Amino acid sequence: MYYKLNAVTQRLIQSSPSAYNPQGLRITVPTQPPPMIFATPTKYVSEAGNVVEYLGHNKVPDLQKLFQKSDGVPVHLKGGLMDKMLYRTTMALTIGGTLYCLMALYIAAQPRK
Repeated sequence: MYYKLNAVTQRLIQSSPSAYNPQGLRITVPTQPPPMIFATPTKYVSEAGNVVEYLGHNKVPDLQKLFQKSDGVPVHLKGGLMDKMLYRTTMALTIGGTLYCLMALYIAAQPRK
């Protein structure tokens, strides 16, 4: 069964199959291709074939050597000075937040005068 939208009452009314023309659906082909999202490639294909040359240096083996070295330092501190500062800041905020929560609980537990 086919329906169309009545222009006067803005309600669906029954129609014949020959009058079936969905509104808002048009068959169109874009005349221009969509714009490229990433204009610069991240890797180049060489002229030798399917060999791919990446633009960066693989740092994974160097980092594996650094983090797997058994020197007694925890893994979360092996990154150097920035890791130590981040760890100490996190611990200070955690301890400070815990003390603040305990203080707020103590104040909330006191009766009003």
